[in-house]
Amino acid sequence: MVQRVSTQQEMPAILPPGRRLASAIVIGAAVLAAMALTGALALWFRYGTAVFFEMIVSGISACF
Repeated sequence: MVQRVSTQQEMPAILPPGRRLASAIVIGAAVLAAMALTGALALWFRYGTAVFFEMIVSGISACF
């Protein structure tokens, strides 16, 4: 009789805990990046380019 050497295992329907955490981190990072971009665009439209760049430069210089 011939028997199969290996059988295909079914994929689990639920992600393992490590994968769920990684997915949550990636989604959280994407949401945070979208919020930062939206905030930057709002400042750009509100204050104009010159004031926007001055605020960014002053913030960076305050850090150093």
